[in-house]
Amino acid sequence: MLQEIKGLHHVTSMASDARANNAFFTGTLGLRRVKTTVNFDAPDVYHLYYGDELGTPGSVMTYFPFPNMGPARHGAGEVGTTVFSVPRDALGYWRDRLAAAGIAPVTESTSFAAKRLDFEGPDGDRFALLEVEGDARVAWTGGGVPADVAIRGFHSVSLRLRDGGATRELLGFMNYEVLETAGSVTRMAVRGGGVADVVDIETLPGAPAAQLGAGSVHHVAFAVEDRAAQLAVRKAIADTGYQVTPVIDRDYFWAIYFRTPGGVLFEVATNEPGFTRDEDPAHLGEALKLPSRYEHARERIEAHLQPLAA
Repeated sequence: MLQEIKGLHHVTSMASDARANNAFFTGTLGLRRVKTTVNFDAPDVYHLYYGDELGTPGSVMTYFPFPNMGPARHGAGEVGTTVFSVPRDALGYWRDRLAAAGIAPVTESTSFAAKRLDFEGPDGDRFALLEVEGDARVAWTGGGVPADVAIRGFHSVSLRLRDGGATRELLGFMNYEVLETAGSVTRMAVRGGGVADVVDIETLPGAPAAQLGAGSVHHVAFAVEDRAAQLAVRKAIADTGYQVTPVIDRDYFWAIYFRTPGGVLFEVATNEPGFTRDEDPAHLGEALKLPSRYEHARERIEAHLQPLAA
């Protein structure tokens, strides 16, 4: 069992328009853009990171906005919904805020006895706000959302799978345990508890296969403290038969990737070195930061990228 895994690190998705994506996360949801950089494999495309004040692991939503990308086809084999934690009694504020931003429909429901709002992002991305008692994480308020209702970070992700058995077994090996089951959804959380540590498995036997596009989650990343812990996790997962990538330097964390039995791409990312490694905390996300191998092409890249402000 991999006791090194502490919960969620980040969630990375696809979008079709960088400006609309930035406006939704920094404006509508009130998160901070903590890093503005580019896709390591496609430097003409942004990689945008949104989260709390410092981009703490467990708070960071990231996007690859490919201009004019076609829409996703949702189905089995994907992360279905990314769920953010908000304080108790915050949903009334958020219902009004989302309505004022033209977000519709917004659906109120109960998930494992907790109140939640479900809604979609600009590309049909699926999100929820869940009232969580006692989440002591400090919210970012620079986006105009009051501290007593602001997003704290992730609560969970849901995996939509035709058969959840093998993925439940994998998550069990990754230090998750089953908490409870309601209908077709099984809730798992990191042993010992914490924040941003829940994964829901939704079993949909007859669902069509998901197809990657704007509004899709590309991968979900799990957190480990440092590179030594990551190497231990890599060896253990590879020893069970999974094809795991070598360690890749992503500038703000080191990453490994592997494909799960249900088709979802998992990443294991380090909490080090973080988003302040190349920017002052007061100015995170303001300047375009390029991987060193693209610095020579800065002028061309900057000319190609869409300005994030209207």
